[in-house]
Amino acid sequence: MEEDYKVKLDIFEGPLDLLLYLIKKDEVDVYDVSIEKITGEYMKYIDTFKMLNIDLAAEFVSMAANLMYIKSRTLLPKHVQPPEDDAEEDDPRWELIRQLIEYKKFKDAAEFLHLRAEAQENYYAVAPQLTEPPRVEVPEEFPNVGIFDLIRAFQKVLNRFEEVVDFREIVDERYTVSDKIDHLLTRLSPGSSIKFSKLFDEATSRDEVIVTFIAMLELIKLHQLRVVQDVMLGDIELHRYENT
Repeated sequence: MEEDYKVKLDIFEGPLDLLLYLIKKDEVDVYDVSIEKITGEYMKYIDTFKMLNIDLAAEFVSMAANLMYIKSRTLLPKHVQPPEDDAEEDDPRWELIRQLIEYKKFKDAAEFLHLRAEAQENYYAVAPQLTEPPRVEVPEEFPNVGIFDLIRAFQKVLNRFEEVVDFREIVDERYTVSDKIDHLLTRLSPGSSIKFSKLFDEATSRDEVIVTFIAMLELIKLHQLRVVQDVMLGDIELHRYENT
């Protein structure tokens, strides 16, 4: 892989989206979130983004620092915790929990309005008719697959090679992103699909997994591939568009 290769993605999700995703993945209530666990998982995502050379907004780094601070406070006995000027509770998690709850309310409201707007597109203003118009069946859409879902699936594949080399080592020059893009386009004919995990069956090292994943991200960005997930947190499939 080219040493200066940088992945540029339009990541609209922010750090609060990542935290809510991790909470949903663990199937726990926001009020019962474990700062120690969620901080560790959050930092793994940040490390993976850095390993892939993906540009991150400053908000992600700022949230990482905030999580580390809250974690350090929770590990201290209450009588030795540093005082907070505007803190009303003893639990240092509450401010973060309040942010997550408020953000989730706005996120859910935005999603509801988006779905209503999509449903409204199927209706048209017409003159009254004597007969009832036929119902239009709207196909069920698959859950959206975001960058966090892809990173989670990528981490699972990468775990198979975790004992080989350290993340920070330079990727083997035998594998280049452009070569892997050509390989994926050859392997996936137009209109065909493949499971995400099967995409790496031929990989012999973690380096090759990394380059293959970056090549896949580029093809998604170039609208050569689309990502499908039947159920939330389920298996991910890659589909190549017919006319590519």
